[in-house]
Amino acid sequence: ANKFKPEQCTRNAEGILVPPELRFDILEEIEKQLPGFPIVLHGSSSVPQEYVKIINTHGGALKDAVGIPEEQLRKAAKSAVCKINIDSDGRLAMTAAVRKIFVDSPAEFDPRKYLGPARDELKKLYMHKCENVLGSAGKVK
Repeated sequence: ANKFKPEQCTRNAEGILVPPELRFDILEEIEKQLPGFPIVLHGSSSVPQEYVKIINTHGGALKDAVGIPEEQLRKAAKSAVCKINIDSDGRLAMTAAVRKIFVDSPAEFDPRKYLGPARDELKKLYMHKCENVLGSAGKVK
């Protein structure tokens, strides 16, 4: 979740790190030089700050976690990019859900009581990503 050093980023009004813009000029050049060549974006989690906040307010210590803004991923998904790796987003969603339950219900020890909500949070995250960011909604035949 920390693909950039803080000095490579700017900070928004809330003090959250904002990474430099993706190099769309390079993507465009690859598309020109290798038409139809599939491109994969690695390390492209957007690091939703709502999950970082939940984790940190429930015992976590994620400092300066930063990711690629969804607007840039949405733009990349419309190019020759055929796959965008967002694993850290899923890990953040699941960790946030589990940490919240453990803090709110410290006596809980039944995995069904915390893994179920964690799965629900993952589903919510991935539905959002597929429908609103990655351009993959409705493409399964």
